[in-house]
Amino acid sequence: MNELHKETSPYLLQHANNPIHWKAWSNETLSLTQKENKLVLISIGYSACHWCHVMEHESFENNEVAKVMNSYFINIKIDREERPDVDAVYMKAVQLMTGRGGWPMNVVTLPNGKPVWGGTYFRKNDWINSLEKLQELYNEKPELLLEYADKLTEGISSISLVPINDDKTVFSKEQLENLIVKWKKSFDWEYGGMARAPKFMMPNNYEFLLRIGVLQKNKELIDFVNLTLTKIYYGGIFDTVDGGFSRYAVDMKWHIPHFEKMGYDNGQMVSLYCNAYKVFKNETFKEVVFKTLNFVEREWLSPYGSFYSAFDADSFNEDNKLEEGAFYSWKKEELERLISDDFDLFSKVFNINEYGFWENDNYVLIQNKSLEEIARENSIDSRLLKEKKSSWEKTLYDYREQRKKPLLDDKCLTSWNAILLKGFVDAYKTFGDEKHKEIALKNGEFIQKNCWDNDGFLYRNFKNGKNSIVGYLEDYAHVIDAFISLYEITFDENWLFNAKQLTHYCFDYYYNEKQQFFAFNHKNDSQLIAEHYEVEDNVIPAANSVMARNLKKLGVYFENNYFEEIAQKMLQNILPTIDYPSAFSNWLMLHLDFDEQNKELAIFGNESFDYAKRLNTKYLPNIILAVAKNESKLPFLKDKQETKSTKFYLCQNKSCSAPTENFELLLQNIEN
Repeated sequence: MNELHKETSPYLLQHANNPIHWKAWSNETLSLTQKENKLVLISIGYSACHWCHVMEHESFENNEVAKVMNSYFINIKIDREERPDVDAVYMKAVQLMTGRGGWPMNVVTLPNGKPVWGGTYFRKNDWINSLEKLQELYNEKPELLLEYADKLTEGISSISLVPINDDKTVFSKEQLENLIVKWKKSFDWEYGGMARAPKFMMPNNYEFLLRIGVLQKNKELIDFVNLTLTKIYYGGIFDTVDGGFSRYAVDMKWHIPHFEKMGYDNGQMVSLYCNAYKVFKNETFKEVVFKTLNFVEREWLSPYGSFYSAFDADSFNEDNKLEEGAFYSWKKEELERLISDDFDLFSKVFNINEYGFWENDNYVLIQNKSLEEIARENSIDSRLLKEKKSSWEKTLYDYREQRKKPLLDDKCLTSWNAILLKGFVDAYKTFGDEKHKEIALKNGEFIQKNCWDNDGFLYRNFKNGKNSIVGYLEDYAHVIDAFISLYEITFDENWLFNAKQLTHYCFDYYYNEKQQFFAFNHKNDSQLIAEHYEVEDNVIPAANSVMARNLKKLGVYFENNYFEEIAQKMLQNILPTIDYPSAFSNWLMLHLDFDEQNKELAIFGNESFDYAKRLNTKYLPNIILAVAKNESKLPFLKDKQETKSTKFYLCQNKSCSAPTENFELLLQNIEN
């Protein structure tokens, strides 16, 4: 047993019995690397990663490999989800060295942490040969490695920096239209999403395309979002039996997923489908939301009110061996037995044919037609077919529950909890189910009680009643966003004041005035080889773009011009760097936040909460809502408190129109 048995991360604990002398990332370990003057091998992965398991089995459980690694290297194992900062810095190194990245990620560094070699998955013999050659080079020509490490580290540092733009850049509608024209060249008009494989869902991309499509009445963009979300719903990437989304699909048609389910994907996809439901009123989108949140509640909601992180891609098959997708795939004979007389119709719905075939006699359920179309083709009432589909899914769910479930990553990450919390909030806004509100509130209280230290900082992680890692900007950004969203359904101003307090903490300990962005790490952290500024939106939007959008909202609520000015500066610096909008979609959302179409709405009076609840069911992405019944401490509401009846104050560009008591007239003014 190595030192990883002391850790709480499920991923690190998976490696605790490896013959490798693994150490965790810590100040003690980093001091040891300098003291012993050995090369350092840093291996990074996460618990739900299939190829991480493969490399562990082939190499890290192997005594021949262990002999090489233990003799020549100080070996550090890192859970990328606990330490996204370390992962980000060394991922840049691997991408510079190889042109690509992924997990498992393996990097060899000098004792000072500067990288000299790296890659992703390696076969056993290639791994041994590479490590032996590196050690030989370090012994015989260390100056070559030193020179290369210095140049590579300079490259890593330069990637993180965004040039400061002192010009008052105006990002014109024409520039935005040109970016979208470029983006549309990658649209897959057959299956939705981008025309490539693997296919990641990238929920923020479709939030942006939906918003700009609706605001500009661009039918092409609206139709593309509708197509994409429909095809994702049809595909195996969405678990129609039990709800929830896998991380990505390996093919063009969203059919065969990389089967792990991650908290951050599911929270964001719920929010996206909620907003899409508001626009399209598509009942299948509602089904997606309720199935997914039922899955999250059933499988990931802890007794503390927190959410666990993930389900593994692998699960035990009938031979009690870990196999990717074993829990989710089906044999034809199995389905024939379970579905019985309805199998012919079932196979037409879920393509138990060449279209739905995966491998090794396995099928993954996928639709390629709507139930209405299938019903017409088979002369059956569409309502009856929908009932049958629900019944079939219940039968498969009950049967599948007898299988061994995928391994659970039961650590709780602060930012992922906040993302899932927001999914529950958006579901409550859209559909009004009180259970969703209760779960969101309980999670908000969990974050306050268990992840927010009395000294003002957030923790990154929580497990077994303990925290061990100081939070990153990502954690603050998403918690602030989640607290704002809780205000939007409760109108309890404490959530906004908590969000503001955390924002001030970020300015004190994360903001770099020279760079005009927030650093990813707390300024009192042990610093990495390069400072990391997360600015590019990915599957999870960049911490800086989320933070900037928070500043814009809080600036309105608290009439804080400084918050808005900083958000404007951040956007001003980013805009000239945008070449491809899919990597900056949340920044483009911020640009829309500053658009003249945006409005602020204050509702004051006894019936204000009821009217706000009605407004929350509508798709109004360009409205900031503030609500109070009789008194408020919010600066934005300070001049709007003396009223006997419920009144609506619609404001734009810091100028408010005369209050009205006519809700229907208000709606007309909002939409104009």
